[in-house]
Amino acid sequence: MASLSAPAAAHIDHAADISDVYVPETARTVVARLGENGAAHVWWWPLNEAVDPVDFALLDEAERARARRFHAARDAAAFTTTRAGARRAVAQLLGVAPQSVRFGRRICPGCGDAEHGPPAVVRPPVPLAVSLSRTTGCGVLAVRAGDWVGVDVEAYRTVESAALAELVLTPDEREQLLSFAEGPERTRTFHRAWTRKEAVVKAVGLGLMGMPLNTLEVDPSADGPLTVRHVHRERTTTWHVEDLHLPGPWSASLSRPSAGLLGPVHVHPPA
Repeated sequence: MASLSAPAAAHIDHAADISDVYVPETARTVVARLGENGAAHVWWWPLNEAVDPVDFALLDEAERARARRFHAARDAAAFTTTRAGARRAVAQLLGVAPQSVRFGRRICPGCGDAEHGPPAVVRPPVPLAVSLSRTTGCGVLAVRAGDWVGVDVEAYRTVESAALAELVLTPDEREQLLSFAEGPERTRTFHRAWTRKEAVVKAVGLGLMGMPLNTLEVDPSADGPLTVRHVHRERTTTWHVEDLHLPGPWSASLSRPSAGLLGPVHVHPPA
């Protein structure tokens, strides 16, 4: 079985209306520096209950249309705040105007479909890997130079369903979980496992079609960082996974390819 550091590079599906390839010098410099030092940047922000008109105005037309399709105002606000926050964060990092940042998708590395591949920055056209996640009360963005990164955040909630634990955890992990009495420690352990796994499958770019969560071992009772193996179609990739400490009732994890330079992770306050 071959052991690879990350999947083969996927192509970004640049939108047809992007006719220029100009990249500001500030953006080139920042991405080059990120590639040299291996650093990752993470931003988080609280989510609103209602759509902020300032955030909505920052979205592109496709994002606005998607926001309008949500039935619940809270869901529309969460989507809008997350996309606007991500745009501001990337703009801040690259030294460009938020209105000039555009998101798209990479072609799915598993099936070649451009509709459900991992997210990407398509304007300015720089080699940045991005990952987005949101949960009750919190949105998160992770950015690094290169092709692959994954981030996940989950709000703590009591795990009362055995079916949910079976869906998320391996048998060994369920045994670890049951070694804790019902209470905060068991809740934290479960969510640590969940976010570590989700961060990995998002970094791989295949989601749950790549490897079910309950077959992915992440040793939730141990402190990170740790190396996690992901197997898909007889290809093994290895990922460096670490827990993120956010100031709220959330569990969050970051996943990067284990090969190459692993620089510091910078966690920023709301963008």
